[in-house]
Parts: sequence; C-alpha cells; structure tokens
Amino acid sequence: MTTHTTPLAKRPDGAVVGREVHHEAAALHVTGAALYTDDLHPRTHGVLHAWPVTAPHAHAAITGMRVEPAYEVPGVVRVLTHEDVPGVNDSGVKHDEPLFPTDKVRYFGQHVCWVLGETLEAARRGAEAVEVDYDPLPSLITIKEAIEADSFQGAQPVVQRGDIETAFAAAEHVFSGEFEFAGQEHFYIETNAALAMLEDNDQIFIQSSTQHPTETQEIVAHVLGRSSSEITVQQLRMGGGFGGKEMQPHGYAAIAALGALLTRRPVRLRLNRTQDITMTGKRHGFHATWRVGFDAEARIQALECTLTSDGGWSLDLSEPVLARALCHIDNAYWLPNVKVTGRISKTNKTSQTAFRGFGGPQGMLVIEDLLGRCAPLLGLDAQELRRRNFYVNGQTTPYGQPVTEMDRLERAWDQVVTTGEMERRREEIARFNTEHAHTKRALAITPVKFGISFNLTAFNQAGALVHVYKDGSVLINHGGTEMGQGLHTKMLQVAATALGVPYEKVRLAPTRTDKVPNTSATAASSGADLNGGAVKAACEQIRERLAQVAALKLDVPAPDIRFHDGIVSGLGTDRTVPWEELVHAAYFARTQLFAAGYYRTEGLHWNSTIMQGSPFKYFAHGVAAVEVEVDGFTGAYRTLRVDIVHDVGDSLSPMIDIGQVEGGYVQGAGWLTLEDLRWDTSDGDKRGRLATQSASTYKLPSFSEMPPEFNVALLERAAHDGAVYGSKAVGEPPLMLAFAVREALREACAAFGPEGTSVDLPSPATPEAVFWSLQEARSASPDQGPADGGSEDAEVVEGSPGVDVPDADPEAPERRPESEAAVHELSEA
Repeated sequence: MTTHTTPLAKRPDGAVVGREVHHEAAALHVTGAALYTDDLHPRTHGVLHAWPVTAPHAHAAITGMRVEPAYEVPGVVRVLTHEDVPGVNDSGVKHDEPLFPTDKVRYFGQHVCWVLGETLEAARRGAEAVEVDYDPLPSLITIKEAIEADSFQGAQPVVQRGDIETAFAAAEHVFSGEFEFAGQEHFYIETNAALAMLEDNDQIFIQSSTQHPTETQEIVAHVLGRSSSEITVQQLRMGGGFGGKEMQPHGYAAIAALGALLTRRPVRLRLNRTQDITMTGKRHGFHATWRVGFDAEARIQALECTLTSDGGWSLDLSEPVLARALCHIDNAYWLPNVKVTGRISKTNKTSQTAFRGFGGPQGMLVIEDLLGRCAPLLGLDAQELRRRNFYVNGQTTPYGQPVTEMDRLERAWDQVVTTGEMERRREEIARFNTEHAHTKRALAITPVKFGISFNLTAFNQAGALVHVYKDGSVLINHGGTEMGQGLHTKMLQVAATALGVPYEKVRLAPTRTDKVPNTSATAASSGADLNGGAVKAACEQIRERLAQVAALKLDVPAPDIRFHDGIVSGLGTDRTVPWEELVHAAYFARTQLFAAGYYRTEGLHWNSTIMQGSPFKYFAHGVAAVEVEVDGFTGAYRTLRVDIVHDVGDSLSPMIDIGQVEGGYVQGAGWLTLEDLRWDTSDGDKRGRLATQSASTYKLPSFSEMPPEFNVALLERAAHDGAVYGSKAVGEPPLMLAFAVREALREACAAFGPEGTSVDLPSPATPEAVFWSLQEARSASPDQGPADGGSEDAEVVEGSPGVDVPDADPEAPERRPESEAAVHELSEA
C-alpha cells in the first residue's frame, strides 16, 4: 500500500513540520566536516586522476591526434579516447553530445580526450603532451549571428489563443520592441566531480555530484554498454547545483567509469574552477522581439512575441527550458489574445542548460521589461500598470490552465505596499530627486506567479524507503538530492511528523540508485513535494502496522491510536506506550517495520505538441519591492531596501524557506544586474573563448550588494491543499522577485530625464549599462511624454550586453553599445 491515509495538507498536533530547525548538516558545513564527492578519493586506495585535453577553437575539424607522447610522461597510466568506448559514444539524452568528439570540436574548451595519471600533476602534464591537429571552421558565437545564419535546433513550439490581429487592430496603443539579455554562470562552490570504482562482479559504483542520479546511471550504462542494474550512483551531498548539475555531470561520471573499467582502478575526476566555467553550460541567454496592444484603460489586449534562446552546441535541456519560458511569459498578467513562438539557436558555445527557474525567469523577464518600458508611454506609473493587468481567478493561462489563488498574490502585493510604507517612501523619493540633480532614487514593485511541477508529466513521481529498527531509530532514504537547499532537513521533519517521533530520532542515508530507483531530477522546485509525498506514504504504512499492535496493547481500536512525540496513546484511555517499546513489541509480533513509499502528482496533463494543458500542480506567488539609488556620474548604484512577501503555503521548515527566499532573490539580482558573461566575438584565434572564467572577471553578488534593510516575510494563512502538509515549493520562485531591482534601476534612470521618459535597460544592468541608460534619459526630448493614441513614434534605445562600453564622453551623450533596438508606438494604432 503506497497511498496516503490522511489528507496531504492536514497536520497532526505537535507536528515537527513547521518548526524552525537548523539545516541537518549545518554543523558539518561550518566546521568543514561535511563530506562531498571529491573528499572521498583520499579514502580510496590506488586512485587515478583525470585531466582533459581541450580544444583551442570554437569550431574546428579534428584532422589528427597523437596520444603516444603522453605515455612518455612519468605517471601517465592511460589516455581515454573514443576508441575505448564499449557502448555508445554519447553523453546526452538527445544523442547529440558525443562523449569524445570524433570529427569536430564545437565549442572552445571542449574535451577531445582524457589522460589518467597516478597524480593530478602527471595527468595534467600528460594532457599537455597529447598532440591534436585542428582545421578551424567558421563559428557562430552570438544569438544574432545564429538567427542571421538560420542556425536552429530542436522543436519550435508555439503558445497561442484568440485572434491577435483583430485585437491589435482594435487596440488603443500598440508598441513593439526588441530585447536581448544574457545568461548566467552557476558558480556553485563545489565544481563537477565524480569518483568511480569497480566492485564485486564488475559492478560499477560511482560517487557523483549530480542532481539526477538515475539519469547519470542511465548515461553511464549506455556509454559502457551495460544495464542500469550494473551501475550504482550515490549522491552524498552537493556544494550547490542550481540546475547546473541536472544534466551536465553525466558525461564526467561516464569518463570516470570508463577509466575505472579499463584500468580496474578507482578514477577520480574533478574540474578546477576555470575548467568548470569554461566547459559547462550556463543559463540560456535569450533574444526577444515583441508587439503588445493595450486598450484605452491600459489593459493588455494582445501580445505577439518570438523568443530565441541560445542553446549552444547541443540540445541538452534547451527544449524543456524553452517550453517553460513560453509558459511563463504571462507571469501574473491576463493575456486574452497571444501568440508566442519559441526557437533554439545553435551556436559554438557550451551547451546551455538548466538554471534555477528553468526558462521561467527568461519568459517572465520579457513581459516585465515591456511593461516597464511601456508604462511611461501610457502615462501610468508602472506599479499601477502591473496591478491593473493581474489575472483574476477563473481566467486561464495562454496554454489553457485555470488560474486560482490570485487572492494570495493580491494579499502579498497589498502587504508589501503596506508594510513597505510605499506611499510615504515614494513621496520622500520624489523630494529627494527634486533636490539632487546628480543622484536619483526609485522604488519598484513586481509580482511572481510561477508554476510548480515538471513540464514532462512523467517526471512528477518519487519514491522513498523508510526503515524502523528494533531500537526505535528511523532511517530514511529518498530519491532527492541535497545541494544545500535543505531538502534533507524537510524530509527528516516530514518523517518525524508522519511517525509521531522526535526529530532527533530520524536519520537520513545518502541518495543511491540501488535503494530508490527511477528517480526524477531534484529540480523544478519539486523536491519537497515529490519526495515528501513519498516519505510520508512510506511512514504512514509503518504507522498503520504499528497501530494494529498498539491497539492490542492499549485495548482501543486501531483508528483511535495516536502517535505524538515518541508516545503512543489511544482515545478514551489514559494508558500510553513509548515508541521504542511499541516497535520492540511489533518486531516480536512479526510486523514489517520497513516500507517503500511512492508518490505521483495527480491532475496533470500536457500536450507538448500543441502546448496546451495543465502542466502545473499549482502556482507559487511572491511580491518584492526594491528601492535603489543611482549615481548620475558613473551609473554606480546601491540597493537601499528590499521588502518581500512570499507564498510557501504552510511552511515545512520556516527558517529553511526564508533562507531560500533570501538566496533566490540575491541570485536573481546577480543575474539581472552584475553577472556579465563575455565570450570573445573577435575574428582572432580566441574567438568563442569565454573571457569571464573566474570570480576576478565574473562579478558575483557579495555583502557589498546587500541592502541595509532586507525584510522577508512568508505569506500567512496560506496552507495549500494538494502538497505535503499544506506546503508549497520554494526553490525557484524567489529568484524572480529580483525583477523589482531591475525595474527600480529603470525608474531611477528615467528620473534623470523629463517626466514620462521611457528607459530601455540592458540585462545585466551593470553600472556601465545603467550609465548609458540614464544618459539616454538625459537626452530625451521633453515632449516625449505619454502616448496620446499613437500618431507619433515614441522611441528609446536598447543597449546590448556583451559589448565593451567606451569611456563616457560628455560631448556625445548619445553614444551607446552597438546592437540598438527601439520601442515604438506604431502609427497604425
């Protein structure tokens, strides 16, 4: 039996869920005692170390390779090439990612072979000795280059409803624009790592830093020509993942496993920081063209958009990332007539991959950007324009899913407005801006509505294994992976609650494919929902069996047995029995004290061909208000205050959830304002090389970017019927709260110009980009003003990320980075 005996949302008295507890490994983290994948190799005898031979071209034919010189280096044991692969030479689920390229390299830094050495230094020197001949080929580095070359890959989905042309013809205001925004490096603390070894009967055991152990198992199996049952993958814990370890670790685990199979010795593979940044995928950058129509009350009537993602050299997860982007372009706004087309460019860069939000942030950024740009042209405050276009319950998304719980978003919005004292602060900001010619402040507020579940319905399932030992101690094993987000902590709380035992009574075992099979990735914010449901189901089976034993001991019916804080009692009697005593008695009564739990998310249906259905179990909501201050001389800015209210349902672990909200916002702010990926787009030998390969060249958020006042509250009275113990997912949705900081920067730039100035702001909105935007605002015509019906164009200029910005010239304020785009109110409106 694997079904639930109590409603998912119902919490028993004295529940351990909902309590503020520390992360289960917090003490290990802060003392340095926590073990990660690469910490295990010193404990393993005879380990070989792996080092890659990487390509110095973005696109080139491989015309020759000589590995013999590597064997002349002392300590080199083996060079792994495509000729050594006993199974399929591919590490991707789309079969478009050769593990060892045989004819061409397709991005700068792609590995062509791996050297195994007795020491890491021997492997490195051996890799330097390998001779590879290349014939450079033309390469595509930017999305625009790919668009011009008609270089696309994968499906080109369309989400549409209504009659957009009729709606545009009837619209009072019609605007069009173009927007290109950058990707993001994961920069997890722990780089990609794997440790593989042979066990008895050539069983292959792999320790891997992976978010998806089952898929790692499957990729290794088909590379080695083995069955999945011959491969065991264990995931102890990760030092961060953020989606970057959902797909990309599989190839590294396969390399280590191949080396172990051929040498019959353990093989350790760990990328250093430069290798990890150079060789692994990023968040997808996007290019968008759009046209939007508003009625006389500034309500959206029609949206037409083309989203082009930068897929890199292979598909990886680009198709589902694009699908989620299309399913989130609406964010919190009703779009009665809409057509959004998606496509994936094929470029000579790393294969871009999953990143926290999985395409949702990119889709939502497009509509938040266009609303921010259009609000001044409509003569409205952006806050009012956003609020005016909110969904109401009963309306449906462009892909056909009914929208519910919009009252939650409205409550969160009103709470931020009230507790954030926005009316008073806006008045203060207006006075400040009047008194300061060269420094401006602004306060912006943005909503989040984010769908929870995997778009691929089959992934919405999970399993768990729970053991109760004769002494009453409990061990749980589930299919989710811990990457610092607190999933294991929540699972301990769920198990303790479901069994009615103290939190300290429960321990957790590492995630292993031979304990819980066929797991889904820990992704899509679904880790707690899915695995929590499975853990709860397993615990309820055990509790039901124990209730039968307790009923005999306490002489009450089994349905009247209660489990609470390690004490078992019955209704109508004062007698109790300690948990440990009951478990001991149950064993001698030959009662099964272990159970496998299973959970599947009900009510989902999705047709990816027509992009219609209900792919999400529910929506998570949040609202953020951010105040910034911008220096008009340099574009430098400070975040002064952040106010957030976020909906996590009835929180499983409030301290963990608040930390996730804070961290998500900061990571989102990094993507939108600081983290500027730069590839060399010159025609020289380094074309396609990632120039931002370290923390010295890739700016990450730090304490200096934190606001002096950072207020985070979880929405109250928010229990959600349909997820484990009334909770909601929290991993990804908070990242999109950071839209508010970008919109605040836009409004601060506009304050340097005349009233009604519409500002285009690149993403990331670095200080350089902010400087150019405020310069455009300064040079705007005083009569740009609000649109009056569309008889004249209202134009502002969009800067492109990834272009070096020249020094400011006060005599030429119109100078901007290349790749200009414009927002126009179309004359036919």
